[in-house]
Amino acid sequence: MDKYECEVCGYIYNPAVGDPDNGVEAGTKFEDLPDDWTCPTCGAAKDEFSAL
Repeated sequence: MDKYECEVCGYIYNPAVGDPDNGVEAGTKFEDLPDDWTCPTCGAAKDEFSAL
């Protein structure tokens, strides 16, 4: 599974970890995140992330 980086703040979304603070379970692919999911660090939209 690919990691994705926020182009605004540099946060790395790692699917192996997920985003547990925001209800995203480990193992959730970036593509499977809800469309309204935002960067937990800066609040950037999902479309402001790029694959690493």
